[in-house]
Amino acid sequence: MEFTAQQIADYLKGVVEGDPNAKVSTFSKIEEGQPGSISFLSNSKYEQFIYQTKASIVLVNEDFTPSEKIAATLVRVPNAYAALAMLLAMVEQMKPKKTGIASTASIAASASLSDNCYVGDFAYIGENAKIGANCKLYPYAYIGDNVSIGDNTIIYPHACIYEGCVIGSECILHSGAVIGSDGFGFAPEGESYTKIPQLGNVIIEDNVEVGANTTIDRAVMGSTIIRKGVKLDNLIQIAHNVEIGENTVMAAQVGIAGSVKVGRHCMFGGQVGLAGHIQIADNVNFGAQAGVISSVKESTSLLGAPAINAKSFMRSSAVFNKLPDMYRTLGQLQREIEQLKKEINKQ
Repeated sequence: MEFTAQQIADYLKGVVEGDPNAKVSTFSKIEEGQPGSISFLSNSKYEQFIYQTKASIVLVNEDFTPSEKIAATLVRVPNAYAALAMLLAMVEQMKPKKTGIASTASIAASASLSDNCYVGDFAYIGENAKIGANCKLYPYAYIGDNVSIGDNTIIYPHACIYEGCVIGSECILHSGAVIGSDGFGFAPEGESYTKIPQLGNVIIEDNVEVGANTTIDRAVMGSTIIRKGVKLDNLIQIAHNVEIGENTVMAAQVGIAGSVKVGRHCMFGGQVGLAGHIQIADNVNFGAQAGVISSVKESTSLLGAPAINAKSFMRSSAVFNKLPDMYRTLGQLQREIEQLKKEINKQ
């Protein structure tokens, strides 16, 4: 499908600067833009590409001031990145929708499905499961006994939801996600370990996205809770009895140990690790590979392992490369001091 710059501006409530009849039918990165594509510029460090791009239309922020001539038609919007997301969502919604229930799907007689659900080939829905309206369960999705899923939720192929778990509305579970597997609970007994039964469940509230191959363990007792608006990347591990606060986001390979409480609007870079039984305040930011071993009681930014204040970590990092020279200087000073002591003692 094809759209003009003016149509796009009207949809985004933006302003056209250039040819309002410029047409596009696809998206592109600004450095790879080709005629007939639309791109965006939201970060000034990529500004150089807007003067070189061959994209027909570029979304820019309202306050963008070019320093050179730009061939592309601009559409000025309050937030170019958010505007791009709106356009991508619109195109996604216009794609043909999967419908119907495949004859090869396995659905328990006691399960209930609301209107307009799609259930793909070889998907499984267990006893007493409840599926909300307009849900999409792609092939090989597994929905265990007594699972509840809200409206408009998408479960992609090979995602697995264990028995008794609760998934809200408007959620997305990507391929290979596992919700409600046993937490890592074993009691030492002599030279072996006895498994501790994990009798709780997982509750995922509305508008949560869970990435591919991310795992969220069921609680020992009670619930592991993922609050509304949380976004989890691929390959994340959330242990038993954890609670993740509203609108917190985590990049790939984050690991959260058991019984951690994470506040609202926190941001986790890749490979961040949290030790068990700690609490994290609201609005805390963790840089990539931060290792957190104690509670964080106020909003801050942390880096390093063990994690410290981000500014302190950066100052310390500047010293790291100098440590070999500092060590040699220290050794030299120690030798000089010893020599001075010897000379003083001779007097």
